[in-house]
Amino acid sequence: MKIALILLGLLAAFWGVTLWKAARHEARAVVQHPPLGRFVTVDGVRLHILQAGTGPDLVLIHGASGNMRDFTLDLVGRLTDRYRVTVVDRPGLGHSDRLDRDGATIFEQADILVRAVAQLGVERPLVLGHSYGGAVALAWATRHSEATAGLILLAAASNPWDTPLSTYYRVLSHPLGQVFAVPVLTAWVPDHVVTDTIASVFAPQPTPPGYVDYIGAGLTLQRRALRENALQRAGILAEVTRMVPDYAALDLPVEILHGDRDTTVWLTIHSEPLSRQIAGANLVVMEGVGHSPHFAEPDIVVAAIDRAAARAGLR
Repeated sequence: MKIALILLGLLAAFWGVTLWKAARHEARAVVQHPPLGRFVTVDGVRLHILQAGTGPDLVLIHGASGNMRDFTLDLVGRLTDRYRVTVVDRPGLGHSDRLDRDGATIFEQADILVRAVAQLGVERPLVLGHSYGGAVALAWATRHSEATAGLILLAAASNPWDTPLSTYYRVLSHPLGQVFAVPVLTAWVPDHVVTDTIASVFAPQPTPPGYVDYIGAGLTLQRRALRENALQRAGILAEVTRMVPDYAALDLPVEILHGDRDTTVWLTIHSEPLSRQIAGANLVVMEGVGHSPHFAEPDIVVAAIDRAAARAGLR
């Protein structure tokens, strides 16, 4: 009994230190990488949004585990001379609140983002989505066609795949993992573990200069972000499968860009079928490019945005 009490006391002490370290890590992350924009509240949910530039409206939606800084490091600066660019932190990530504890579906995210940007006067924008954000952009267009001028999809998750959910996301999306594993990661995992993973996302291209310091690995390791991202990743396959039949009804300019060296979201599984599922969609296969076309070939991405704008009659 005495040994059991000692072990229980040690466990309680470890858990107390873990929660303290997790809170400290989160506070440091916010200080080092503060909000870049403003907050918009929809039904009590605060969403972090940055708006810059003048011209036709363009909304940018980032991928899994990330935040708006993935766009503000470089791409936004290439666009603000001729677009009013609105960049969002998706629900639960970056500095945005979670919608609930169940994980926001791509449809729920699209719904609240449409309402959020409308508060800033954005009513019928071009919508660009990268990776997971591409699925949200497609949900935006299929559910809110009246609020979509056109789509630009970068390595977008758009069609069902047959690989299982990774052990990492299975653990973190499980109720016990949400309670116990997440705080341990926030408290004890150093930021460089996230930055080491970043290199694999950009491969075969090198990680862009300054990206690691700018993106804010600590924001990714927030308990809120880890929980929400895991649940979003666990749910996206079923959600995309449900959305596929809606592609045929899309009647708007769609530009699809995908690298042929992408091993995160596969060209042959996603963008090639998508280009056949949406009438008039234009597919650009980017030779030698990995999962981040907007860093590997930003001029090609900007040209695709300009084509979508022209096709939509915005320029």
